[in-house]
Amino acid sequence: MRESNSDTPQSKGPLRFCMFTTNAPAGFPGSPWNQPLGADHDYRSLKSWMDLARTLEEARFDAIFWADHSGVYDTYEGSRDATVRRGVQFPINDPSALVPALAAVTENLGFAFSANVIQEHPYSFSRRVATLDHLTQGRVAWNVVTSFQRSAWRNVGFEEVADHAQRYARAEEYVDVCYKLLEGSWEDRGVIRDPETGIYADPTAVHSIDHVGEFYRSAGPLCVEPSPQRMPVIFQAGSSSTGRSFAARNAEAIFISAKSPQGAATFVQDVRKLAEESGRDPGDILIFQAISAIVGPTEEEAQRKADEMRAYLSDEASLAYQSSAMGLDLSGLDLDSPIGDLNTDAMQGAVRALAEAAPNKQWTFREVIQKPMTPHVVGTGEQVADCIEEWAAAGLDGINLSFINGPGEVADFTQYAVPVLQARGLMQTEYAPGTLRDKWFGSARVNDRHPAASYRRAALAEKGSG
Repeated sequence: MRESNSDTPQSKGPLRFCMFTTNAPAGFPGSPWNQPLGADHDYRSLKSWMDLARTLEEARFDAIFWADHSGVYDTYEGSRDATVRRGVQFPINDPSALVPALAAVTENLGFAFSANVIQEHPYSFSRRVATLDHLTQGRVAWNVVTSFQRSAWRNVGFEEVADHAQRYARAEEYVDVCYKLLEGSWEDRGVIRDPETGIYADPTAVHSIDHVGEFYRSAGPLCVEPSPQRMPVIFQAGSSSTGRSFAARNAEAIFISAKSPQGAATFVQDVRKLAEESGRDPGDILIFQAISAIVGPTEEEAQRKADEMRAYLSDEASLAYQSSAMGLDLSGLDLDSPIGDLNTDAMQGAVRALAEAAPNKQWTFREVIQKPMTPHVVGTGEQVADCIEEWAAAGLDGINLSFINGPGEVADFTQYAVPVLQARGLMQTEYAPGTLRDKWFGSARVNDRHPAASYRRAALAEKGSG
């Protein structure tokens, strides 16, 4: 099991590696869907996804990580037209639907999918994620999302998006209901499955949860028997103050997009301190940094691919994506003006990350919209490994690799970068046995410090409430 202490940790290899993408035409948000290394992957094709999953497992990636949303970016120019025209995460399919098929052609690769808390009642979601955990033998993770898209809220019956604080209040109750259902419905002794007696389960070991809260009601019990992990591994990607507090209490893995290793180090220190204040160990949370890389056999070849990628970039696509992400219509702004202390209720963490990355510099809006399409490193496998090693020194536990020039980049990354990373001890050469949580934490179940553990029947009995 991973050791930890209260000091800011230096990364101890191997790092954990996920591939970051979406179940949409372009893969990486805002990148061109029609660039050569993107067009080769058809997000509508199950075979295309199966081939990608096999490649990732052969390279010993830990998981594939899907970003997702249930609306459409419609902030730029007050319209969704630019988003639709450029295919900016639209159309987008449900990534969780891919999981059983990809699990069937792999043995160890994990599957982390995003799902926001307004899409589905926590009972229905718990039933679905428990089923996926059974079908994958415990390889699923859930990235908890609090949607900032007004269109997503309107799609499920709300008139307006809730403010930032209320979105996280809803998320807190949502995960709490899931914890009760997934950890509290069934005792460990509940499933008997005895062919001789014909008894499948012990009714005295199956319990209602009777949750009545501000946002949700659920009687329980969950109708799915306990899965290998019970709880999916919990990811969270919020970088705002509220998001960090939520993650410190609930997350087992955090996905960040710091703009520099210094910014990542600041986040690492902050969230590990918050974890301790929440009664958890700093090592209970793995922190993944988003890194984008373009790699080739030579620096010149890698640069050629980067130049080819840039030739397909569209300012309109970037503005459509960033306008929604920042909660601000950038069409009416001077893009060369400084971002300053922008006050927005959308993705507050994006603005905070900018400030932490360069506290003495005023970033302009033009720099902001171009940044996601600027790779962290362009070069050989050795240069990519150098870059990742520099970031890892900030105390990171993992890397979420973003292939901004398309999923086709995975082939060159596995050929040229993976062997170097493995030789340096930065990337695993073999998988550990067991579930995804086993591989990352040494146990299939959340540890006793996680809030979900408090709903186990033994824990409730100790409190005198079971």
